[in-house]
Amino acid sequence: MVAFYGGSFTAIPVAVQNSLMDAVRPYLEDGSISGLKLSTRPDYIDESILDNLLSHGVKEIELGVQSMDDYVLSLAERGHTASDVHKAVNLIRRYNFRLGLQMMIGLPGDTIEKDIYTAAELIKLRPDFVRIYPTLVIRGTRLEELYKNGCYVPLKLDEAVDICSILMLMFSLYDIDVIRVGLQPTEDINENGDVIAGPFHPAFRQLVESKIMYNMMVYAYKQLGGSNLHLIVNPKDFSNAIGMKKTNKVRFYNDYGLIIDIKCHESIRKDEMILLSEKGRFKLTKKEYAKSRNLQVYVEYK
Repeated sequence: MVAFYGGSFTAIPVAVQNSLMDAVRPYLEDGSISGLKLSTRPDYIDESILDNLLSHGVKEIELGVQSMDDYVLSLAERGHTASDVHKAVNLIRRYNFRLGLQMMIGLPGDTIEKDIYTAAELIKLRPDFVRIYPTLVIRGTRLEELYKNGCYVPLKLDEAVDICSILMLMFSLYDIDVIRVGLQPTEDINENGDVIAGPFHPAFRQLVESKIMYNMMVYAYKQLGGSNLHLIVNPKDFSNAIGMKKTNKVRFYNDYGLIIDIKCHESIRKDEMILLSEKGRFKLTKKEYAKSRNLQVYVEYK
């Protein structure tokens, strides 16, 4: 598919939208591409807009929700409310577009409780996928002014990793795909570029997934016990289980005084692990671990 990302596509003049979509129409007609996808704001969605997008072959729409807390949205000067998100999602679903939702953590006025609330509200909207972005202070923005004036304190890297690990577990409970965590490093978006402050890391998602794997390892160990520890994971989870520069193995030794041997095997499913010790074996999946933390409660009762 051809994507129109990097802004609010439906907020630009309709004539410009149409000229851009018409430019790729020949590729739609000859089957070279299967459709179009775009990102936009929740408050720039209505029936006339969706009718136009549908007629031009759009299949997928991503909404920049950012937060479902109206106070956070107002401080961020987003220009929309949580109610706008609900209205937009209902319309998009009526037209049978594929739906993606984007959220941010660490915005002005945000808290971990509000992040969990936002994730729970997004889950209730049943998107096909989500993206999670930690807030970064970018050069030349209003947020940079607030930061330099001491009016905004960005999340630390470990704080952002901890929050995102909880959110990813929540989405996994409901089979909602998290297709991106953290901004893609670019020529400008990097530690030596326009990022002034905030939890930036070129492999942010791996940090988050490694944290989840470590927490699962600890949970499995506390359930099983023993000292002669062998962990088996799927090959696709091996690097996350070990952690960057073997940080998970080192941390486990520092925390519990035990060396844990980590191996992979194709028979183990992704997001699953088996811990072996002289006391037996303990199998754990990501969903089981998420349920052990009662993360479903936030969706069911909030």
